[in-house]
Amino acid sequence: MNQPWQSKAACKGLDASIFFPDPDVDDDALPAKAVCAECPVSESCLEYALGYREKDGIWGGCTERERRRIIRQRRRTA
Repeated sequence: MNQPWQSKAACKGLDASIFFPDPDVDDDALPAKAVCAECPVSESCLEYALGYREKDGIWGGCTERERRRIIRQRRRTA
C-alpha cells in the first residue's frame, strides 16, 4: 500500500486515530481536515481513496460521505 506520495504526507507519524473519527459526529473530522489542508500531497491522497473506494477515515481532507459525493458528481459529468 505504500505510495510514492505517502512519504511527503503531513499525516506521516501522527496518531492514525485522528483520521478515523466517529462518522456520526461531523466536528470529529476537523483535526484531520486541518492536517490535510496543509498537506502537500492531499490531492494524491484523495485520488487514491477515490480510486480504491476507501470506506473509512479522512483521506485528502474528505470524509467518506464527501468522497461518495465526489464520485457521484464525476459520474454525472463523465
